[in-house]
Amino acid sequence: MKVLRNNLFLILLLCFASTFAQAQQNDASKCRYIKTTTGYLMVLRQGDDVLALIENLAQQEKIPFANFTGIGFGSEVTFGFYDNKEKKFNPKKFEKVEMGNLTGSIAWNGEKPSIHIHGIATDDKFNAYGGHILGLKVGTGSMEIYITLNQEKLERKIEQPLNANILQLSCIK
Repeated sequence: MKVLRNNLFLILLLCFASTFAQAQQNDASKCRYIKTTTGYLMVLRQGDDVLALIENLAQQEKIPFANFTGIGFGSEVTFGFYDNKEKKFNPKKFEKVEMGNLTGSIAWNGEKPSIHIHGIATDDKFNAYGGHILGLKVGTGSMEIYITLNQEKLERKIEQPLNANILQLSCIK
């Protein structure tokens, strides 16, 4: 009887593990973006790295330049405030937030996409935090990002004395 009970437990455990693995595989294979008439719509899910997936989209679709907006749940967001004296961002991380706004642009720095993103996050007490986003992961639920394309490729380059990555414009005279 004890052997039968142990075997039954083992079978149930294997069934659970198989179901869990299948659910994870299905989530990983879910579509993260579609093409629209003006650009793309991304729907990101729990655990997704927002900046990395925007960068991947820019590379895969060869986006020359775009601006984007978004909303959704965040498990963690890291804001950075730029210190002009030190020439670097001072980071501050917040967890379990709702992104009331994301605003940014996609440009290029050589062969690599350059993502510039700002946002406003609120916590469960409705305190708001915002600024330059250094990192963002999707929390429970989803995050929607609406990307509008521009056909001219734009670059970012480090400019001194600020040591910041600045969008470059080619003005026609």
